[in-house]
This record gives sequence, C-alpha cells and structure tokens, in this order.
Amino acid sequence: MPGYLYLKTFGCQMNEYDSTRMGDVLREACGLERIDDPERADVVLLNTCSVREKAEEKVYSHLGRYAELKARRPGLLIGVGGCVASQEGEGILARAPYVDVVFGPQTLHRLPALLDAVRQGGRPQVDVSFPENEKFDLLPRAQASAATAFVSIMEGCSKYCSFCVVPYTRGEETSRPFAQVLDEVQALAAAGVREVTLLGQNVNAYDGPLADGESADLALLLEHVATVPGIERIRFTTSHPVDFGERLTEAYGRIPKLVSHLHLPVQSGSDRILAAMKRRYTVLEYKQKIRRLRAVRPGIAVSSDFIVGFPGESDRDFEATLDLIAAIGFDQSFSFIYSRRPGTPAASLPDEVPLAVKEERLRILQERIDAQAQQHSRALVGTVARVLVERAARRGGRQLAGRTECGRWLNFDGPAALIGGFADVTVTEALANSLRGRLTGSTAPVDTSAGRAA
Repeated sequence: MPGYLYLKTFGCQMNEYDSTRMGDVLREACGLERIDDPERADVVLLNTCSVREKAEEKVYSHLGRYAELKARRPGLLIGVGGCVASQEGEGILARAPYVDVVFGPQTLHRLPALLDAVRQGGRPQVDVSFPENEKFDLLPRAQASAATAFVSIMEGCSKYCSFCVVPYTRGEETSRPFAQVLDEVQALAAAGVREVTLLGQNVNAYDGPLADGESADLALLLEHVATVPGIERIRFTTSHPVDFGERLTEAYGRIPKLVSHLHLPVQSGSDRILAAMKRRYTVLEYKQKIRRLRAVRPGIAVSSDFIVGFPGESDRDFEATLDLIAAIGFDQSFSFIYSRRPGTPAASLPDEVPLAVKEERLRILQERIDAQAQQHSRALVGTVARVLVERAARRGGRQLAGRTECGRWLNFDGPAALIGGFADVTVTEALANSLRGRLTGSTAPVDTSAGRAA
C-alpha cells in the first residue's frame, strides 16, 4: 500500500548505501516514498551502527521518540536494521516491544515480506541471518539521485581485529560477482552519475567471481569501472593495509580516473599496540606501502583512522603514533577514543588508561592532524582544482559547492547549470574546513594522470 518512509541512518558509508537500497526496495515493492519527517511516515526505520560506544543507547533513545508517535498512530510500523540489530536481535524486542521489525545488513531485501507479515499477523518479525550475496541478487536496480553514488562490492570482514565488532554483525567477507558490480556502475552512469565510490568493510579484499569460474581482485575491477562511459572519477573505501598489495598500488600508476586520495586506516603507530589489536602489520610495513604508493602517484593525499587509549597504551606508544603522523603527513583522519565492544577479544583486556588521559591524547592527536590538513589546504591556494559540482553552496547567492579529489569542499561563484558535472576552479583561499575558489575560463576535464591531490 503506498505511503511514506522515514529512514534515520547512523554510521559508515556502507550504512548510507544500505539505507539507499532500503528506500529502493520499499519504493518498488510497497510504493513507499522517502520523506524527512517521521511525523508523516507510515514506516519508520533506524539503520544502526555498533562500532562506537553507546551506539545501542542512541538507538533506544530514538526509538523512545518513535514510540510516542506510535502511541498516537497505532498503524505506524517501526523497524531497526543494521549492525545493532544484528548484534542485539531479539533483545531489541525485549527492551522495545513496540518495534515491529528487526533485520540485519544482509536481509534488508526481505523488508517488504517482513512488513507484510507484521501487517497480516500482528507479530514482530526478526531476521538477522547472513544469506551470502542474496541481498544483491534480489535488490532492484540502483537509482541515481546525484552525480555521485556508492556501490557496495563486498560485505563483511574476516580480519577479526581484536577491537572490532564488524565480523560478528556483518559476517565473513563475501564479494559480489564482477559482472553484477559492473552492471550497477553502468546503470548509474547512464542515469548521470559521474563519480562512484566502491564500498566494502575491507574493500581491497575484493575477490569477485567471474563467469569463467576465476575471480577478480580490486585492481581488475577498477580497470573495468574506469572504462564505463560517463564515469570520470573513482574512489574506494575502506581499506585494510594487509590487503593493500602491489597490484592495487600499481593501479594508481595506470588508472588516471582513480582519485589521488587514499583512506588507509592504521589505528596506531606502535607495533606493540598493533599486535594487541591483531592488525597483522608493523609500522615499517605500513610506511613501505605508502612510500611505494607515492612513487607511482606523487602528491597523493592519505587519510587514516586512529584509536586512542587502546587497553595498555603507554605514553611511549602514543608518542610513536605522533611520530607516524609526522612521518606520513596525513591529510585527514577519523580519530576516536577506544570503545569496548561486547563480544570482542579486546573487551576482556584490562584498561589501565584513565579517561582524562585518553581525552588529552585525542585532543593532541587531532590537533596535529588538523594542522597538517590546514597545511595541505594552504598548499592548494593558487592551483587549479578539478571539482565535481554537487549542489548550491549553503551560503546562498550564486555560489556552488563541489568536491576536490581529496574530498575537500570548494565553494565558488558559477551558474547552476554546472551542477552534476566537473569544473576547473582556481583555489583562492584555504579556510578551516573548506576552500574558496574562482571558476576558470574552461570547464574541460583536467588531466589527472600527474596525481594532483587537489
């Protein structure tokens, strides 16, 4: 029955992709249209993330608000999906009995049947199973709503880092068939998408089945995505250093459409802490990977993830992380205080680092990263950046906003007709969180083979 869907998304880009696909499947199967107002919705869904501390509490806080809506409108259906749903399962119903549907990341394609079962039987439905690749086989064709799009190429992770809950909530690594991924990219390009971001919990472990029974790695997939007419810029995230091998490094030397930016989480600059995290590489090995990458793509921007205050982290360990930050010259980072996740090996480790010390370390680390990011931004002043123009700037007027290769927002004056395409913009000013620029006389594509990280 046609109606309205409200979706609240927490967490990573994988969750953003999954939310988009939830909207697609419910629009096609049930006639539900997404809206931004839960007060008007017939179905309210929370797509959750369990990576950080207190994630569950955030979910229940939001559910409490929706329970009030349901008290006024008993026909409202409430669902919880994503990683918290996978982790908690039936426990969500025990704590929030007004929830109608609980589903995992791998079963979002079953939403229409789950909602229908609730309507017919009046009983809550729970499905947090891990059907391998079934989700991608049964989802409707992806829809394009902007010049950029996410394309999930694999699910799960098999690395089992001691701090991480993902293998338990999204399952082992499974890759989508090579042809299926290319079909989705081609459909998005035909609908006007110019930049795709290939997604996976450990995207560079991609091992997609080919029609002849062989398999394709990420490097081969990138080569083929680059040949799709209309696709002019390619990204991928998130990577694990263990799987960042020579073929992927070499891809940066031969695929100009692959952006001059890499997000490669390192988590710590201490070999002792990396071993406790079960990351399976050393600081030297990480540095060597970046060195080889910069040899084939000079000027590439590198961002990373850091966990501060992992159990047992000493002052010396933290200083080693700061040394790594200085050595690599990271462009940006996502930095967090360690969150103890139930069920993970690290949850049983004694945590001897006081919270005040963790908070101070996070402040120092982020301050160093911010200073490096600002230095990178100032170095762009006077250069010409190729930006994908995504929207009108928030400050209004004739200003447009686009993203550079390294993901910075660049605001400039220009005609609205540029939205959805690429433009060449001279960077005139570096601000704290964005750039300002001036449209050049030409909007022709810029040769990115030199690896400019603008």
